[in-house]
Formats: sequence, structure tokens, C-alpha cells
Amino acid sequence: MHEEIIFSGFGGQGALFAGQLVTYAGMDAGREVTWIPSYGPEMRGGTANCTVVVSDEPIGSPIIRNPTIAVVLNPESMDKYEPLVAPGGLLVINSTLVHRSSTRPDITAIMVPANDLAVEVGNARLANVVLLGGMLAARPVVSLEAVEKVLEEHLEGAKRRLIEPNKRALHRGAEYVLEGQKERG
Repeated sequence: MHEEIIFSGFGGQGALFAGQLVTYAGMDAGREVTWIPSYGPEMRGGTANCTVVVSDEPIGSPIIRNPTIAVVLNPESMDKYEPLVAPGGLLVINSTLVHRSSTRPDITAIMVPANDLAVEVGNARLANVVLLGGMLAARPVVSLEAVEKVLEEHLEGAKRRLIEPNKRALHRGAEYVLEGQKERG
């Protein structure tokens, strides 16, 4: 297994956090991992993305040109990363903010109303984790249980109150994608 993933959105949407969750879960599973954050000059409200590589083999380079998976939280990220996804790859789209699907026939595109589902589970700021759950339902790079364990081990202090809401968001995103797959299949 070798997946090259980009999480991208506005600063403050949690793209970097979603990438960290996958990275820690992969590391805990004994896989080779890299995580590289990138910030726009504006920080909150500017662009923020991270690249994550999870592999069973040593990683030759952490630089990603054509990700096998892209998770896009906003329209600008969709415009930037949709053309770069490798053929056969996965594009997970926050359809609450991105109002179009992919036009590429050579990739799988999944529309997830992440902001709406985050509100449904009780915290509007968890769209990033909803999308992560959807991504993992479509392509289980790491297990949902491994991500839950990372949440429990890495959220400290006042952030511990966010463990259960994050777990709910993770599972709601996965359920949404799995329900859609059942309807299509």
C-alpha cells in the first residue's frame, strides 16, 4: 500500500489536523509516513494544506505531484487539486462549499456535505473530520478505530472535550459515504 494524500482548504478549516490524524494512525500501525504542512501568507482564511504519504515501503520522497487522494474543503482547493489527482485516484469534495463535482472520468469523486453533517453531529467546525471519515470509508488507508485512538492519545488539556465530537464526525462521514455506495451499488 502506498497512498499520497493532500488535504486542502482555508486556514482554520482543519486540513492540517486531518492530515495529522492519518499520519499518526499510520505511524501507530507501523507504516512509513510523512506529513508536510503548507500555509498561505494570510494564515486563518488563507490557504492551508498538507501532504501525507502512508506506505508499507520506505518513502522515496515526501513531495507529491499527483496525489492518489485529494480531500478538498473549499472551491479554491477543488480548482487546484482536481486536475492533479492521479488516474484511478480519489477526490473527496466538501459539497457544502464546493457546488460542482469532478468532470474527470478517470478518478472517483465523492461529494460529502461535510459542513452540514458536522452541524448534524453537534459541531460545525468538524467538517474536516467528516471528510476524513468519508475518505477512509472509500479508501481505508488507516482504520477508523486507529484514528479514534489517535484522538484519545493526542488531544490534551481543554481539547479533550473534542474527542467524542470528533469521533461522531468521523463515523458520520464514513456512514454517509457507505450509504451512498449502497445506493449506487
